[in-house]
Amino acid sequence: MELVLISGLSGSGKSVALHVLEDRGYYCVDNMPVVMLGVLVNLLQDEGYARAAIAIDARSGGGIEKLPEKMARIASQGITLNFLFLDAQDEVLIRRFSETRRRHPLGSEERTLVEAIAEERRLLQPIMVLGHRIDSSFLKPAALREWVTQVTGAPTNEGLTLLFQSFGFKHGLPQDADLVFDVRCLPNPYYDPELRPHTGKDECVIRFLEAEVEVLRMRDHIRDFVAAWLPSYLKDNRAYLTVAIGCTGGQHRSVYLAEWLGHHFTGLVSRVLVRHRSLAGHDPGG
Repeated sequence: MELVLISGLSGSGKSVALHVLEDRGYYCVDNMPVVMLGVLVNLLQDEGYARAAIAIDARSGGGIEKLPEKMARIASQGITLNFLFLDAQDEVLIRRFSETRRRHPLGSEERTLVEAIAEERRLLQPIMVLGHRIDSSFLKPAALREWVTQVTGAPTNEGLTLLFQSFGFKHGLPQDADLVFDVRCLPNPYYDPELRPHTGKDECVIRFLEAEVEVLRMRDHIRDFVAAWLPSYLKDNRAYLTVAIGCTGGQHRSVYLAEWLGHHFTGLVSRVLVRHRSLAGHDPGG
């Protein structure tokens, strides 16, 4: 089993790191007491988990000094162990807590934010040198996610789902779309009485559309655009990329293109899905 332990100061990006690993297929646990670490690791092994990530912070209390001993025992079991410590400058942490208006985990009526940060730094001092240390003071979230992926050796792009979605403009734009292509300019099978009852999944409509040069050009241009920019979306550590193809009623042209694109990109990324927002109702309009 591969195990990543994450610790660090509150506000330094531990949640970001944990979410990155969760998106990469790791079983994630937040705020685990150090005294329970061995029990949890054994349980995960028994259940057959291949990868896990556990966040440990100052809320673990007095057990934090036992972490080096616990890590040595875990490593002796043949588990691949990574330790990641996230840090940030005090003034940056103060600004982040002020911007989010969240209370520091060690804050209290008798302890100011500055004092809470100082106390947390004191408690975590013994474990700062146990593994790789990242200063997130001036890192944007995307850069931090990339660093976490590289340092931990987490599988890249495992969580990406590429969704091609057809829709009808007459019903409005889909709110979940990242990219929207308007194909209402293409020849419309709706105006052929024999094709009107069919959809972009049917062979007769496919033959009609593929006989049109404009359809093939539009299809290839959308394919090339998505293919050209897909690496950038992957690098951005996205879990989903939704490409919406819209025609008038969402029955013919957009359905055909979404189906064709889904078939083309299958195998090029982890998961490809095809969905049709307007197809079930068979609304007229092409």
